[in-house]
Amino acid sequence: MSGPECCENPPGTSSGGESGEIKQIASLKSYVSGNPDSKLGVLLISDVYDDFVCLEMRSWFLICNYRKIADKLASAGYYAVVPDFFFGDPSFLKLSYKSVEFAKPVIHALQEKGISKIRAAGFCWGAKVVVEVAKDADIQVAALLHPTFVTLDDIKGVKVPVAKLGPEFDKISPPELVKPFVAALQAKPEVDHFVKIFPGVSHGWTVRYRDEDVTAVKSAQEAH
Repeated sequence: MSGPECCENPPGTSSGGESGEIKQIASLKSYVSGNPDSKLGVLLISDVYDDFVCLEMRSWFLICNYRKIADKLASAGYYAVVPDFFFGDPSFLKLSYKSVEFAKPVIHALQEKGISKIRAAGFCWGAKVVVEVAKDADIQVAALLHPTFVTLDDIKGVKVPVAKLGPEFDKISPPELVKPFVAALQAKPEVDHFVKIFPGVSHGWTVRYRDEDVTAVKSAQEAH
């Protein structure tokens, strides 16, 4: 289920400075960063505060943390893509599991351009999209950060290595609900997994932090 935590603690302000550019990937406008000739790709699927939505809301100086993460991945040799699954519409009611129908064409478009290995990281509701494509092995690695909507059956269906990162304080996916996920992954020795609960942080901590908060930045960077 979703809840107020999904929309709490919106991003702060930023001076920009992104190194990527906006391109059309399949049907989605996307922020891309990195060497286009790289064979390694990373797909970032945001929470409700995706960068395009922030701009559509005319919050022109909101932190573009997804773009910062993409630039960080690019500096490590990856071709990072942050698609606009909201089509520029900030309405929360537009969120849908059908976003997986848009994710797969993006993945296939990256494969067609020569990217042979694709990872995907999903934040909040974006984790549901990532876990769905992980069931079909359309990606090679899945990361779920403070996930929403992800069920035990979803975890059981994952076919690729998966990491689940959760906060200590999360009403949507509290630590006690993570235990069955761990048990399900341990029962699948053919699928590598990593699970960690980060102390002292709450839902959304990996992207909704302020640069002046040293503790929050350190925890977010560890998750990245």
